[in-house]
Amino acid sequence: MHQALSEARKALEAGEVPVGAVVVCGNRIVARAHNQTEKLTDATAHAEMLAVTAAANYLGSKYLSECTLYVTLEPCVMCAGALAWVQLQRLVFGASDPQRGYRLIKNNILHPRTRVTEGLAGEQCKQLIDQFFKTIREK
Repeated sequence: MHQALSEARKALEAGEVPVGAVVVCGNRIVARAHNQTEKLTDATAHAEMLAVTAAANYLGSKYLSECTLYVTLEPCVMCAGALAWVQLQRLVFGASDPQRGYRLIKNNILHPRTRVTEGLAGEQCKQLIDQFFKTIREK
């Protein structure tokens, strides 16, 4: 999660919502990314989406069934849907997202075999998000 937090800080420095993601496979980081929606002018350029694409390219497979995604914020519905399609083995996220997180949907939209761990470094992850939105409000 420390590597995902490092990615989130890169997003914060770039003026993006500070979300970072890292894909681990076989105890090795195979992809890392942070939000780039502003930079790429693409509402789908979430950290999770970019990390999943990079991991699939690196591994040469559209499935990440032996991989873990570490992400600083609970994935949105779009990202959770993508995680289902790649058959992610494990999702670990830091801060909950009570406004846009995938758990707002009553039915589980992740792949049935995906294991979920929440709250890892949750306070640190939440502080980055809070810092970003506080700065936005002050402008």
